[in-house]
Amino acid sequence: MNPFTANPALSVGALGERRLIAKLREWLGAANPPAPFGIGDDCAVLPASGKRRLLVTTDPVLYGRHFDDSLAPAAAAAKLLKRNLSDIAAMGGDPRSAVVWLALPRRVSIAWIRGFYRALGRCAHRHGVAIAGGDIAESPAMLGAFLTLLGEASGPRVLTRQGAKSGDWLYVTGELGGSILGKHHRFTPRLPEGRWLAARREVRCLMDLSDGLAKDLLELTPAGAKPALDPAALPVSRAARTLARRDGRTALDHALSDGEDFELLFALSARCDRAAFEQAWRRRFTTKLTRIGHFVRAGDSCADALPLDRYHGYEHLAGA
Repeated sequence: MNPFTANPALSVGALGERRLIAKLREWLGAANPPAPFGIGDDCAVLPASGKRRLLVTTDPVLYGRHFDDSLAPAAAAAKLLKRNLSDIAAMGGDPRSAVVWLALPRRVSIAWIRGFYRALGRCAHRHGVAIAGGDIAESPAMLGAFLTLLGEASGPRVLTRQGAKSGDWLYVTGELGGSILGKHHRFTPRLPEGRWLAARREVRCLMDLSDGLAKDLLELTPAGAKPALDPAALPVSRAARTLARRDGRTALDHALSDGEDFELLFALSARCDRAAFEQAWRRRFTTKLTRIGHFVRAGDSCADALPLDRYHGYEHLAGA
């Protein structure tokens, strides 16, 4: 069967990423258990073989999509590993081992692949990750590296995207927007912060920001609720403001929509002592932490809340 169609309405592009993922769950049937043991979170959580649950995640870097000629092979390699490390951080876990699959056209230079692998080794060693193996396949046109990272929960608790309730407070680490100016490959995975958050019972749920806050926040939003964000509170990066001066979009739009921030987004129980929590964070980390809003009931009116329906993060397979 030819895998392609000339009819756009019958293509995966007509579904978009979120609807396609829902279809994949449906098509897998009983083979796909509920999240976090199946599709739907930053990592798959495997049944525990010992005291700690296993974590598995996978992400690629593709030439022309995630990196281009402006990026050194060392930067592309670091981005490959760190975007997977960010998923482990989003579950409050510790990375352990990885396997890498390469799709290589014959004309890729030895100098490029040497620089890529040397940097991958340095980055892996820095984060305590063993590159345990992988595979290489000749590809007629596409150059890509695909990494699968295994880790384990840092303690008895694994934080997932589920668990928030109406009234809970929303926080993000770092600053948002403008990642194309360099942060998309120069970021620091929030592994210590993720481990710390997983140990705090007042933290309801957690994820990393890869497709933009406006889109990713939907994954944390509980049924019957909606996010009410304070636009003045959002930690807009200097890079987002720089891009806004260049392209006419607002800096706020960049902060909400650009993607590849690789910061952590989490919900904090409405019943906890926020001041004590924030003080404990500041004692432990220099990483910026910002309270950006809270969840409210879906029918509530929030006159000063950000109109999130006007903003869109990165949607894979959209626009076909």
